[in-house]
Amino acid sequence: MTSVALAPAPKLGFLNNLQNRFGLDATSLKIIAVVLMFIDHIHQMFGPVGVPHWVNMPGRIVFPIFLFLMADSWHYTRNRKRFLIRLYQATVVMTIGSFLISAMFPYPGVVLMNNAFMTFLVAGLYMWFYDIIRDGVWNHQPKQIVKGTLLCLVPIITAAPMLVIGTMAENPDVNVTLLRGLIMAASLIPNLVMVEGGFMMVALAVLFYIFRDHRWVQIALFAALSLLVMWNNRHGQDVQWMMIFAIPFMMLYNGKPGRGMKDFFYVFYPAHIWILYIIGALLFMFGITHHTPYYANLFGA
Repeated sequence: MTSVALAPAPKLGFLNNLQNRFGLDATSLKIIAVVLMFIDHIHQMFGPVGVPHWVNMPGRIVFPIFLFLMADSWHYTRNRKRFLIRLYQATVVMTIGSFLISAMFPYPGVVLMNNAFMTFLVAGLYMWFYDIIRDGVWNHQPKQIVKGTLLCLVPIITAAPMLVIGTMAENPDVNVTLLRGLIMAASLIPNLVMVEGGFMMVALAVLFYIFRDHRWVQIALFAALSLLVMWNNRHGQDVQWMMIFAIPFMMLYNGKPGRGMKDFFYVFYPAHIWILYIIGALLFMFGITHHTPYYANLFGA
């Protein structure tokens, strides 16, 4: 009997081996991010009550993880229009809800402007614009390229009202109620000024999308951005550079969706922020601050 030499099994890359042994699906990553986000918002909402600054540090990896996963979701989403509409609806609910709660529960030292939905929405728009430009290049259609390029200007142009409002805010005689109403109205229009995390997070999401098939490129660009943030704040106390610690989680992502739980994340995000804010406002209202002896000892203030 003639023996047949078997070809050696193909060697998987480092990332493939890592993901096969310790891989995390999208749902698992989101759950990890949600837990850290909750801790991060405890710091935000209870800072005036005495929660120390270090509680803010673990949450630096949350936004990059969600943007990283969104880039993958955008690729697989069948109905991108519905996806964007859902994000806009969530943005509107979050904006109006936050303004109403802020008015009902004044909380000096805490500005309730959280709205990651706006960041995801604007990031999704720029991913869509990128797709238009890319398809125009591939199909040799100059009109598509011009269309996509012009669309990229829209979220910049729609930020103009915020510049006007900023000028009005410098006037000490301006009606505060009017100013708040204008800010809320401007917050309902997708624009680059009102995105949580700033333009940097939108750009990061688009880069994650462009290089979604090249994990090492994604990681390299993200690491470079993190180090740039660290360098720019080397004399300050900003810990945003610590988002670099999201890299191990990105490396473990195996590309599988998991159980989904999409509705849970849409509900949990605004709900936990509003609840923590209200509790913090009530504590502050009753005079419990970092100067209160018990809490000063508890938090080492």
